[in-house]
This record gives sequence, structure tokens and C-alpha cells, in this order.
Amino acid sequence: MKFPHPIPVRTLALHINARQVIGDDTLEATGINEIHKVEPGDIAFSDVKKYFEKTLKSAATIILLNEAAECPSGKAILIVDNPFEAYDQLIREHRPFEPVRVPVSQQAQIHPTAILEPGVVVAANTSIGAYSHIQANTYIGEYSCIGDHVSIGPNSIIGSDAFYFKKSPDGAFQKWRSGGRVIIEDHVDIGAGCTINKGVSGDTVIGAGSKLDCQIHIGHGAVIGKNCLFAAQVGIGGKTIIEDGVVLYGQVGVIQAVHIGKNAVVLAGSGVSKSLEGGKTYFGSPAEEFREKYKELAALRQLPAILRKLKI
Repeated sequence: MKFPHPIPVRTLALHINARQVIGDDTLEATGINEIHKVEPGDIAFSDVKKYFEKTLKSAATIILLNEAAECPSGKAILIVDNPFEAYDQLIREHRPFEPVRVPVSQQAQIHPTAILEPGVVVAANTSIGAYSHIQANTYIGEYSCIGDHVSIGPNSIIGSDAFYFKKSPDGAFQKWRSGGRVIIEDHVDIGAGCTINKGVSGDTVIGAGSKLDCQIHIGHGAVIGKNCLFAAQVGIGGKTIIEDGVVLYGQVGVIQAVHIGKNAVVLAGSGVSKSLEGGKTYFGSPAEEFREKYKELAALRQLPAILRKLKI
């Protein structure tokens, strides 16, 4: 998530009641993001000491911590009592929640050639491109960006909140404000009953030319490449990256934060629990290269006979 205007570190420190500034206090924050998506100029945070080093070594320029640490060159550390609350506060201020009060917000930018069927809801700060077709009873959430020639099937939900909670010491879960977006690039087709979560502070992206069947879920911050093909009931965990040309057949499940390489194919009913190289075909749960997996299954079918022979 990028800010409309850069925020000087000194201004930021006063705003979030930082107890101390360590490092370069002449820097400016241009955005805020989760650790896996930070870019130079971004704010990130950590409130667990064992993760300080990872956060400080990330691309983030301004880091919110709850205790002092050695600051790398070209960065600034702001010491605050509760880094998570300061982080969440900034997102809520720069992406304030605006409840839907009318079916199509006056703050939405909709190309005159786009078609919205009855029952479509379009929230504030969204855009829908030329010749796109949004079918009946679909919801387009705040800050979503729909490209040109996009088709979205009926009863789909684009831009629902990220399923992302911080666990407090007492075991309760505290919800983050979802300040990210969903970006659907040109010539994407999305089937009926699909759900695509927006990012926590980064973007969920569906690449140009990709095709999604019915009843597919894409988790927060996932990035789907161009010309991908997903069959029905595929589920993609948050923060996963899927490169161009990947095919996922029906009921494939992909866990969070893995990487699937270009032109990989995952056969129906498989479970992806680790990153996969591109250009190969996979099967099973956990998914592995399909020839090896089929050999394993063939060997397992012979196991009862082998055990009987051994018993004799």
C-alpha cells in the first residue's frame, strides 16, 4: 500500500508516539507493507525479538520495533510500545473503511462500455475497465481494480477482507485492517461463486489472460501470473506466488506462501505443501512429480501381497 504523499520519519514518529528514533531521521515513508512484500520506502514492523533481524534485513526503509536494535545504514527504526497497533493504525488512517450504502458507489470509476447486471454491488474507490462484464449479484469490494475485457461470473466476491489475525498473549485473535487491493488484469475470466481476498497491505493480483472456473478461492496477497488456468474448487493460500501459464486442475489445494514455477501442471485432487519447479507435472498430496508418484502408488498396491509372502 502506497501513501498519497511521502511521510517524513520525524512526522511519523510524532504521529505514532515513538519513544525513540534510531538511524536516519531524514528519510521519508512512501508506503506500508507486510514483510514478504516490502519495497524500499515502505514501513514494516516486528514485535518479536527473534524476527527483528529478518525485518531489519528486508527491503523496508522504516521499521517499527518495541525495543532498540542496531539500525542498518539507510534505514530508520521507530521504537513504539505496540508496533502492531501503530502499523494497523496507519493502514486504517490511509485506507479508512467506507461501508456500502448504495449498490454502486459514486466514488467508483466504471467505463461506460462495462456491463453491470442486476444485483451487482460496487464499493468505493474501485475501477472497472472497458468492455468488462460483471454478472448478477457479484460484489466488487473497495479499492479493487478490474481491467478491460474482464468477465466475472454471478455471485462472486472480489475484494473480501484478508483472513489475517494477530494472536494476542491471552489467546484471542485481533483482526488486521485489510488495506490492500485486488487487481484483476485484462482479459481475465472468473467463474461463478469465486472469492478473492484483498491483501493485508499489499495487492492480490490475477494476471492478464488467466481463467478461473467456478467456486475458486484466492487468499490474501496471492499473485497469480498471466494465462493461468484453474479448474473448479481450487484453493490458493495467502501470499502464494504462481507464475505464468500454470494449470491447476479441480480441487487442487495450495498452502500459503509457496511458489509455483512457470508452466507447472498440478493434477486434480492434489495438495501443494511446498514450492514446485516450473515446467513439470505434479500429482498427489503432498504433490510430487507425477511419474514418481505413480510409481509409489503402484508399489503400494503390491504391498499386501508382499506382506502375505513374507508371513508365509
